[in-house]
Amino acid sequence: MQNSPAGETMNQPTVAHPLDRDAFEALLGELRPKLHRFCARMTGSVIDGEDVVQDALAKAVAAFPGSAKVSNYEAWLFRIAHNAAVDFLRRRARDENARADTDPDTIVDERIGEAERREIAAAGLRTFMRLPVVQRSAVLLMDVFGHSLRDVSRSLDITIPAVKAALHRGRTRLRALAREPDDVRAPLLAEPERSLLHTYTEHFNVRNFDAIRNMLADEVKLELVNRTRFSGRAEVGTYFGNYAALEGWRLTPGVLEGRPAALVSHGAPSPASYFILFEFRDGTVAGIRDFVHAQYITDGAQFFPS
Repeated sequence: MQNSPAGETMNQPTVAHPLDRDAFEALLGELRPKLHRFCARMTGSVIDGEDVVQDALAKAVAAFPGSAKVSNYEAWLFRIAHNAAVDFLRRRARDENARADTDPDTIVDERIGEAERREIAAAGLRTFMRLPVVQRSAVLLMDVFGHSLRDVSRSLDITIPAVKAALHRGRTRLRALAREPDDVRAPLLAEPERSLLHTYTEHFNVRNFDAIRNMLADEVKLELVNRTRFSGRAEVGTYFGNYAALEGWRLTPGVLEGRPAALVSHGAPSPASYFILFEFRDGTVAGIRDFVHAQYITDGAQFFPS
């Protein structure tokens, strides 16, 4: 997938007074794609990254009534996202430390060239996952999202010398990883998932939505990410009415992070727009996760047509 331009800057001004609820919710919507990009690279997964974003935003909304003393809401939200990502990684039992070793005497120039910034921003999810958590977060916040040393220090709850050490080690490691060959192999879906996925997409592409409804499990779950959820065959069945009213949209079956998925595009050879994930159980469609309202998930995603 195409990466966003490198060197995104932190353009949220310092806030001298608390935001009201409407302004706060508008800010969450504006920052959600950037938070997802950060969380996806922290977790190594665009899917898990979205789960972490949802968790972080829920925590931010819960904490908002007491956020009157927040001077920079973007830095505050990234701190919540960082902590949520670290909690997620711990739950996932990753064999990496929550804090990197730091050397207070390490000196690193906080500014790097634009070419190196673009190279770092273009690094894939798997590459970032090979960095320890603090190095990963420091490089992302500073070199990808343009946060200051002070803001990174506050977000990670470590000293500025520790941030400099993490940046130095993280940048050095990324340069070394960039020189290694990329040996990604296209994953394969096992049966019967592959056949069920192809059947679903074939029905969709010829607009045979009644056939798709017949594939649904009685307790099927549907999530329109960043919008709403449905449950049960009757309720989920209404979801296909929106697609039935649209022309030119097609699904390409494949694999996203080892899971059965479809790439949604509008006509050929137009670029892909977003993904739909599927869960199959006992020959039926047990779960659908549609990212039509969260199309930022395509940034950094590796989709393999099946």
